[in-house]
Amino acid sequence: MTREQILMLVSIVLYLLMILYVGIRFSKKNNTVDDFYLGGRKLGPLVTAMSAEASDMSSYLLMGVPGVAYLSGCAEAGWTAIGLAIGTYLNWLIVAKRLRHYSHYCKNSITLPDFFSNRYRDNKNILLGISALIIVIFFIPYTGSGFAACGKLFSSLFDIDYHVAMIVSALIIIAYTCLGGFLAASTTDLIQSIIMTIALIIVLCFGINVAGGVDAVIENAKSLKGYLSLNALHDPVTGGSSKYGIITIISTLAWGLGYFGMPHILLRFMAIEDSKKIKTSRRIASVWVVFSLGIAVLIGIIGLAMSKIGAVETLEGSQSETIIVKISDLLSTYGVVPALVAGVIIAGIMASTMSTSDSQLLAASSSVSQNILQKVLKVKISEKSSMVVARITLIIIALIGIVIAWDPDSSVFGIVSFAWAGFGATFGPVMLFALFWKRSNKYGAISGIVVGGVMVFVWKYLIKPLGGAWNIYELLPAFICASLVIVVVSLLTPAPEKEIVDEFEAVKAIKD
Repeated sequence: MTREQILMLVSIVLYLLMILYVGIRFSKKNNTVDDFYLGGRKLGPLVTAMSAEASDMSSYLLMGVPGVAYLSGCAEAGWTAIGLAIGTYLNWLIVAKRLRHYSHYCKNSITLPDFFSNRYRDNKNILLGISALIIVIFFIPYTGSGFAACGKLFSSLFDIDYHVAMIVSALIIIAYTCLGGFLAASTTDLIQSIIMTIALIIVLCFGINVAGGVDAVIENAKSLKGYLSLNALHDPVTGGSSKYGIITIISTLAWGLGYFGMPHILLRFMAIEDSKKIKTSRRIASVWVVFSLGIAVLIGIIGLAMSKIGAVETLEGSQSETIIVKISDLLSTYGVVPALVAGVIIAGIMASTMSTSDSQLLAASSSVSQNILQKVLKVKISEKSSMVVARITLIIIALIGIVIAWDPDSSVFGIVSFAWAGFGATFGPVMLFALFWKRSNKYGAISGIVVGGVMVFVWKYLIKPLGGAWNIYELLPAFICASLVIVVVSLLTPAPEKEIVDEFEAVKAIKD
């Protein structure tokens, strides 16, 4: 191991020790299951905003977006970023406050399946069971992809065995999440969002300097056909470009719909202490998302300019996702301090992955221990035993994630994209109708979740391969189908009971 690698490793180890300290510190504040899974609804506006966005972005922010921009230019990366930014803002604007009030008013629901079940008075726990099962189905492989990303990162940088690196990374995530629960995950997410921001800024400034300045970067991008266009994709193989049509643009923008159904983001809305401060959280979150995604796109463009002058190697295919790693590696050769700073950048990449994995672990764990075990299977346990079960469940789910991540050639971003569509199409429509349409009922909600989930698989594997106009992101058609089914089934079945309607109107009338 070279001196530069050792210095980078020092920065990373210090970061990991800090994260573990947070978990140990917050372990004493988990007296109830409500504390463990929802932090006792005590999150402040800054922690709420940044933990929600950090848990959302994962390694896609620092690796996926720059990689797409590096290869094909601004169109796909740009429209994806725009879709995510719009989705973030609308989620905070129309969902956050209503969900905070409704989940508390509706039997103090502490998980998403709890809320759906309580909202529609699902006494047979059918809606609760299906919702919990979907969370487990999509979150376990999603968590595994995070473990895999950490393993690949350490393996490529330090020549460490992939499996050793992946397991160590997973154990650290398990440790601080299992000890500190939701408060630890949210606090570390805040820290991780700061580290991610620092990493983005450093790479941006260093990359521009090495590439020869802003003008050199722009000139290189202009010389590539379709590279700076929002309606064309640059082809790095032929040097030509292909049209990025309106259907594809709408499909890419549909990434934003996923926010309405993301359990780990919606839980932050349920946990905020003062709903009057949601407006502050919305502003913080929206600004950070626009800022971070914008820089991520620029890093891809700058990275290509660096490759053109030979500062970093030319990357092809999925290798383009490591451009930020290559830039960090180059920075580490400039001396002791730059090497330590490069370690911070790598820690930022880890942070983007860990901040998502911890939230996914908690959401999946709560679905099994609280929803399936205690409410569907009717297992009676004490409050103290519930805490033990919660932690054991979290560990078991993480171990399954490790098994899924065992193959070093497993796809990381393909899983992320598919899981995002799964949650967006199953929970997104139900969440919106639950919050804003009092005529919706449990039959419509159950049908919407099932149809949304099925359509994600059908479109992904049967319809999308037909190509042409059918080649669109599966989230959009699945979301539309689920929404239509909720409306039709709700209108064809009995209206909600007076108790449910009165509760809806009471929440709607809350002013703050």
